[in-house]
Amino acid sequence: MTKYGSFPGARPRRLRTTPAMRRMVAEHRLHPADLILPAFVREGISAPVPISAMPGVVQHTRDTLRKAAVEAVEAGVAGIMLFGVPEDDKKDALGTAGTDPDGILQLAIRDVRAEVGDDLVIMSDLCLDEYTDHGHCGVLDADGRVDNDATLERYAEMAQVQADAGVHTVGPSGMMDGQIGVIRDALDQTGHEDVSILAYTAKYSSAFYGPFREAVGSSLKGDRKTYQQDPANFRESLRELALDLDEGADMVMVKPAMPYLDVLAKIADSVDVPVAAYQISGEYAMIEAAAEKGWIDRDKAILEALTGIKRAGADMILTYWATEVAQGL
Repeated sequence: MTKYGSFPGARPRRLRTTPAMRRMVAEHRLHPADLILPAFVREGISAPVPISAMPGVVQHTRDTLRKAAVEAVEAGVAGIMLFGVPEDDKKDALGTAGTDPDGILQLAIRDVRAEVGDDLVIMSDLCLDEYTDHGHCGVLDADGRVDNDATLERYAEMAQVQADAGVHTVGPSGMMDGQIGVIRDALDQTGHEDVSILAYTAKYSSAFYGPFREAVGSSLKGDRKTYQQDPANFRESLRELALDLDEGADMVMVKPAMPYLDVLAKIADSVDVPVAAYQISGEYAMIEAAAEKGWIDRDKAILEALTGIKRAGADMILTYWATEVAQGL
């Protein structure tokens, strides 16, 4: 005999019964326009060079980068973040290839802008680490430490040449104090008021950057703990956020993404500007490696990871799967 009232009155499972039902009540959805494709372009190569630690990702030639940009547009991807990889003999202590109007990144910006125009938001990494022979994100002082203020002068130059090349958005990633204000002034004073700034607001010193250093041919010896954030710190990210917004950041970012979802969620709740998260090389490599071993379902894991980042509050996600996922969506 049924005893009415002896079972749960609330049954959330009713809203999970079919794929159509689950899709209808989904609280967060990925869209191609949420995605930004990071891409590497390397000087002096005639064919793409696979990145061993990032299966499926390559260092592009200028020609294959153009094709990748077109493919991203066709898939509905919102933006592309460009990283230049110069020839080793062009690296020096000041990273002068990074401010050469004919440096590889500036050429790549021009190439992509000529190919897709305004159909893709063209973003550029504004940092010196790819171009310095010591691999740090700034200029070193006599004691071998990164000189914050001397580095800001170099960033101002980089902003100008990248804007001259046609970039829509610069992404200062060096974590120098005052970098957003200096770059905003440099852009405004050179007639580039419309170029926006995506601030790497909370960029943590992370073990998950490992594969990226192969991707950009990094010359780094040591670490970046004196300028990137300590993974143990949370409140510090909010201080960085306040400074970046006060200095004129148009958008803000948390990097890496998955190990710092708590930081991402708090920042997303605190601001009225767009918030990005960068699913970095190590996050990508872990899923690809586990899938290659047969330990996880690759496609489901990718979507779950990206949905988690979206759920935590990201308006935009930089991911090496951007085009692939956009095509699937």
